[in-house]
Amino acid sequence: MTTTLITGANRSLGLETARRLIDAGHTVYAGMRDLATGDDVRALGAHAVQLDVTDQASVDAAFATLPALDVLVNNAGVLGTSHGVDDLDVAAMTEVFDTNVMAVVRLTQAALPLLRRSANPVIVNVASGVGFTRWLTTPGHDEFGVPSIPYAASKAAVIALTVQYAKNLPEMRVNASDPGYTATAFNGFGGHQTITEGTDATVALALIDRDGPSGEFHDRTGRIAY
Repeated sequence: MTTTLITGANRSLGLETARRLIDAGHTVYAGMRDLATGDDVRALGAHAVQLDVTDQASVDAAFATLPALDVLVNNAGVLGTSHGVDDLDVAAMTEVFDTNVMAVVRLTQAALPLLRRSANPVIVNVASGVGFTRWLTTPGHDEFGVPSIPYAASKAAVIALTVQYAKNLPEMRVNASDPGYTATAFNGFGGHQTITEGTDATVALALIDRDGPSGEFHDRTGRIAY
């Protein structure tokens, strides 16, 4: 049985990822800050786990409840409150980076002891095309018109973290996914993809075996060349 932990799993992309991985046979532990918000994921058959990705004590307590771990999905993320230059300051950057970047490190480091006991250890970091500079600078891509600095910079950091973790952990499969412009509360349901389409890349990367790719960035159509 494959044991999977998903952060931010009580709603949106995290909830759909949990549903699909449970359907694929995974035992899913669904991390969330407030267990009172976990009814939907419990109804799927997941184990709700109190987990604030910005709090090391919360992370440590959550991992202490896991019997094993084969797949870590770093899904939790925030958009932040700064969407241009005039409202940007260091505090705005720090808030977004703590959840979107530092938490990836916090969770991954905490997960390593359990993942190293797995026969097929996998890490999936949910990034974004908004962190991919080629798309940010290419007219016609959804990402081109995005002005936000903290969110874009944080997701660029997640892609780089993924590549570097993959180099350092050759025995594991470590990849980043791009959900694409998906209709969620995150964007006021303005995306043109369904929630299922938005989890295609994350789910596919969570299901790879030991001879699968590592250090790559994928969207629902496959690998995105750096």
